[in-house]
Amino acid sequence: MYEIIEKKELVSGIFLMIVKAPRVAAGCLPGQFVIVRTDEWAERIPLTICDYDRKEGTVTIVFAAIGEGTYIMSKLNKGDSFRDFTGPLGQPSEFTKEEDSVLKNKKILFVAGGVGTAPVYPQVKYLHEKGIYADVIVGFKNKDFVILEDELKEVSGNLYVTTDDGSYGRNGMVTKVISDLYEEGKKYDVCVAIGPMIMMKFVCKQTKELGLPTIVSLNPIMVDGTGMCGACRVTVGGEVKFACVDGPEFDGHLVDFDQAMQRQTIYKTVEGQKYLEAKEGKTHHGGCHNC
Repeated sequence: MYEIIEKKELVSGIFLMIVKAPRVAAGCLPGQFVIVRTDEWAERIPLTICDYDRKEGTVTIVFAAIGEGTYIMSKLNKGDSFRDFTGPLGQPSEFTKEEDSVLKNKKILFVAGGVGTAPVYPQVKYLHEKGIYADVIVGFKNKDFVILEDELKEVSGNLYVTTDDGSYGRNGMVTKVISDLYEEGKKYDVCVAIGPMIMMKFVCKQTKELGLPTIVSLNPIMVDGTGMCGACRVTVGGEVKFACVDGPEFDGHLVDFDQAMQRQTIYKTVEGQKYLEAKEGKTHHGGCHNC
């Protein structure tokens, strides 16, 4: 069992939990995720690791209560426990594989949308601990949905908060802020975009026009976390990939976002799952890459 050490509601419907999970904390890196279950019969829920403390053996997760599984999770409190807390899963961020000397010569921009702010934070913190200060754009629907602003201010070079309705920070979408920064003379070597599929699609469209290499973190529907279920199948550069084992990070300019979004919708019904399995044939399932 994995005890909840701390729980708080960041804004209405979005929760942060610090969970005692020593084995996960000992081996995880920014960009990876866990799959949690509240009890033996519960839904398997994939969540990107927001933060970790190796000394304390804890992992921080952030989630929105938008479905039955996450709603049940939101009712857990400090002292309660998860039945399963499996991870770390997926591949760590590309930044963790680069030499510090290389990273320090790069100008890095992070773009987050909504709850996508949570997986951006550990990457920016990781760089900050190495003396590297990245710029960060975070976009929200309105003032009431702003999360992790103070935490990101502590570890980023410049933090730009924007809201769709202009109720807090800048006014407009994250893509508008990117345009504004470039008009102000800012230039970057790489961009990392994490958030809703539609947001990442338009960020990538914009950065491709700017000639700015862009990494996206895909968190489509996931079930088993090993590629065997076929739920997280995506097409990247014309090749079939599975976000849970090949990703979750991919070259955003190569991702077929339209296909991914359509597939997410279809996969939500049993009929849709059977249709995709029949249509995709042998490519529907992946593998754990360890067999």
